[in-house]
Amino acid sequence: MKIVLTNDDGIEAPGLQILHDCLKDSGQVVVVAPHKPQSGIAHRITTRTPIRVAEAGKNRHAVEGTPADCARIALKQIAADADWLIAGINPGANLGSDVYNSGTVAAAREAAILGCPAIAVSQYIAKDHDIDWRITARHAKAILTTIMAQPLESSHFWNINLPHPLDDRSALDYAFCGLDTNPHKYAYVVSGRDYVYRGSIHERPRRPGTDVAVCFDEGKISVTRIPLGVI
Repeated sequence: MKIVLTNDDGIEAPGLQILHDCLKDSGQVVVVAPHKPQSGIAHRITTRTPIRVAEAGKNRHAVEGTPADCARIALKQIAADADWLIAGINPGANLGSDVYNSGTVAAAREAAILGCPAIAVSQYIAKDHDIDWRITARHAKAILTTIMAQPLESSHFWNINLPHPLDDRSALDYAFCGLDTNPHKYAYVVSGRDYVYRGSIHERPRRPGTDVAVCFDEGKISVTRIPLGVI
């Protein structure tokens, strides 16, 4: 099995290394990731200028482009025979309406557009907590093994979010759930000509049974199968 890994935090991001560690025994792993952070860039693609790609080690490619560019270049040129594209692990949740602006999710979406099975993986960070990547790795590996064995319709991709904080339990409950469509509550503080975003992901509205509530309130891994037609 050949697996492409990418992200929106850059090729040196710890979440990408953790993802590699989770999957290195599952087959041939090829990393095609942005050479610098591209968080929040959504599904932007580059078509009018060349995209430079540099070798960053064996089966490691640093792309001067977006996460969606990485997915395109990986699946069209570098690893056209890939069985999966997996994006992450993003330090921060990508739930509900976040899937519209997330570069992590965009990479998985672009893979689905190109006909490759794909997963976006994110780690929610609870207020006043830090990520323990060692524990994230344990739970991410388990859920990826489970979800990669699930049937996935064409023109769909998986969006996975781990709850937080995590502990050393050997197993963590997960739930298949839909996207929460509630809007964020946020505002801008105006200072002269500057508009400064103010908002908190932790208190965002959520509907029971959907991905935000599953991850935030139930403390389970949220697993959402997203069809291309709703994005």
